[in-house]
Amino acid sequence: MTTEQPTIQPQPRVRACPFDPPEEYRTVRELEAITQMTLLDGEPGWVVTRYEDVRAVLTDPRFSSGGRRLGDGTEDGVTPPPPPGFFIAVDPPEHTRFRRLLTKQFTVRRMKQLTPSVEPFVTERLDAMARAEVPVDLVREFALPVPSLVICELLGVPYADREEFQQNSARMISLTAGPEGNRAAHEAMRAHILRLVRDKRAGPTDDILGELVQSGELTDEELAGVGSLLLIAGHETTANMIALGTMCLLQNPEQLAALRADPTLMDGAVEELLRYLSIVQYGVRRNALEDVELHGHLIKAGSPVVASLASGNRDAAPFPDDPDRLDLMRKYAPHLAFGHGVHQCLGQQLARVEMKAALGALFDRFPTLRLAVPPEDVPVRTDMIVYGVHELPVTW
Repeated sequence: MTTEQPTIQPQPRVRACPFDPPEEYRTVRELEAITQMTLLDGEPGWVVTRYEDVRAVLTDPRFSSGGRRLGDGTEDGVTPPPPPGFFIAVDPPEHTRFRRLLTKQFTVRRMKQLTPSVEPFVTERLDAMARAEVPVDLVREFALPVPSLVICELLGVPYADREEFQQNSARMISLTAGPEGNRAAHEAMRAHILRLVRDKRAGPTDDILGELVQSGELTDEELAGVGSLLLIAGHETTANMIALGTMCLLQNPEQLAALRADPTLMDGAVEELLRYLSIVQYGVRRNALEDVELHGHLIKAGSPVVASLASGNRDAAPFPDDPDRLDLMRKYAPHLAFGHGVHQCLGQQLARVEMKAALGALFDRFPTLRLAVPPEDVPVRTDMIVYGVHELPVTW
């Protein structure tokens, strides 16, 4: 006689509104602090949806960025180690070794000093848009080129290589490319950066990769991993925030009018867009290193736990004034868009600088900017780990 196992609902992916997380997260958040779901890879796991629980999981050393994982097809249930330099998938003290080297490259002061360098890139792309025939795809013509130009300049990656690395990074975070497609794209990206690293070792350059090479603290293989991560994160996330943020503001004309009337709102507007849109849409995964009890549930060692950033950012506890409403004048509270804990996004200050420069200049240059298609016809990226829009046709 066999006993039927209870059905576990899949991690939700369907959105009723392009700016809101799937409705199931609200239901789960209000009813349970933690729930079992079938995760994106088909493995059963746990999902935490409340703000404080997300923060707790992301700072608890019992939950690993790598660590042991059950059901992954390996003989002993142990996840193979990540590629060299893939520092987001390792824990302290190994993570600390990379983070220490990189933090000084991305200080708040250094990123703020970049603003005069970012503005010419923004102006160049706006000039190109102005010359183009409308409608224009804002993603292709503006949102993607600006952060790509900036991160190429910072890292010392030729911008001429952008088509190759943009295609590879898109395949790496695709949910439809399959494990083999993801892996092939990752290997191609690493090989690309490895060639650059070896060139920089032969002839030093004044950029982040060049400085890391000259530090002598990382191997070429580690530098290839670090460079790949920085290149992907440095354009994918910000590009999608610029495009989706633009669409969101166009669909909230009162909020956009307030921002245009008072540009000093821009700092708060960027933080609110980051909170409200939360483009790391399927959360941050951790694996339990030991048995952990959380809200009366036993999470077995090796079990995966997903901390839902998007759900935590819609929790009424830290955001009591209608968290499901975009409010550019909302009183600031620390959001989770960049994660939390030791793995919090390294380039968050760079993203802020780019978003402020891009959004401010875009709406100044094109005061009559509007969507060129109905909002329901804009293709959204539910098929990618990083949310956003595949295209954003606009006119003015």
